[in-house]
Amino acid sequence: MDDVDRRLLTCLLEDGRASFAAIGERVGLSAPAVKRRTDRLVADGVISGFTAVLDPDAMGWTTEAYVEVHCQGTISPAELQAAFLRVPEVHSAATVSGPADAMLRIVARDVRDLEQALERVRIEVSNIDHTNTAIVLSRLIDRPSPRPSA
Repeated sequence: MDDVDRRLLTCLLEDGRASFAAIGERVGLSAPAVKRRTDRLVADGVISGFTAVLDPDAMGWTTEAYVEVHCQGTISPAELQAAFLRVPEVHSAATVSGPADAMLRIVARDVRDLEQALERVRIEVSNIDHTNTAIVLSRLIDRPSPRPSA
């Protein structure tokens, strides 16, 4: 990956619907050259897909929280993943180092909806000891993907 690829990726992150011609103007390539590079980046797995990014507020999801999940005993990441996938309010999940076993990002309509989502998480993962929840007051940075570095 060279600097032109990085600038192309930056353009796609800023506007995934930009035309190849518009991107080409910004990175100094023709539209067919941008398409070839984009296709190569997809084939190489650098770009894993294209998607719409929804505004949580516009969708009525006004409450967001980060939740530490602490389990009793051991549980595999695959088991946690399967359980968390069954709770649609869980927008991201990761196993983490430190005292918690996993960290969730939950997006809900309101605090009552958040509480119900937390109950579903506790039901889906049978050996949860406890959770610690921090409700987001304001989003400072919300990037859909890391920016390509030079």
